[in-house]
Amino acid sequence: MKNIVPDLKKHFDTNINKLKEDLKTIRTSHASPALVEGLEVETYGGTTTMRLMEMATITNEGPTALVAVPFDPSTLQDIERAIIKSPLGLSPATQSGRIIIKVPSLSQEQREKYAKLVGQMVEEYKNTVRGYRDDARKKVKHAFESKEATEDEKFRLEKQIDDETQKANEAILFVKESKEKEIRTV
Repeated sequence: MKNIVPDLKKHFDTNINKLKEDLKTIRTSHASPALVEGLEVETYGGTTTMRLMEMATITNEGPTALVAVPFDPSTLQDIERAIIKSPLGLSPATQSGRIIIKVPSLSQEQREKYAKLVGQMVEEYKNTVRGYRDDARKKVKHAFESKEATEDEKFRLEKQIDDETQKANEAILFVKESKEKEIRTV
């Protein structure tokens, strides 16, 4: 009974942090290592699939380029192939054992498409928040019906649940607006 609101807060915080991480993979006009970190790379003759961040150090080189330096130089061509195949529209070039990834600027149409994608992702996270809220309210209702909580406790907990839900939704909205602004900035 005591843990309902603190558990709800933890779920909301985890949810918001995950949203922030997921939004890092959406392109903006600035190059970010998070853009390519999760790319799947088939390597060692197709026997192994790894994420790029497990295979190379990825850093910024100016606002429109990234540099990937593989831990194992024999995987250089596999990494380059994975970048070319990705739907991100990036241009890799191999140079002295490292891959320079040019990140072209976004067209207005691409900006709108990515902003729409942000909206869709945010809506999924809002649904998750609603699910957590509903579960917490069910627990409170069950506690009240089984006489584990008084009517005053029930109303107090429901108010706290609603307040926490509103805070989480405001945080999600702030993250969304920040990302959209980042996408639309030329």
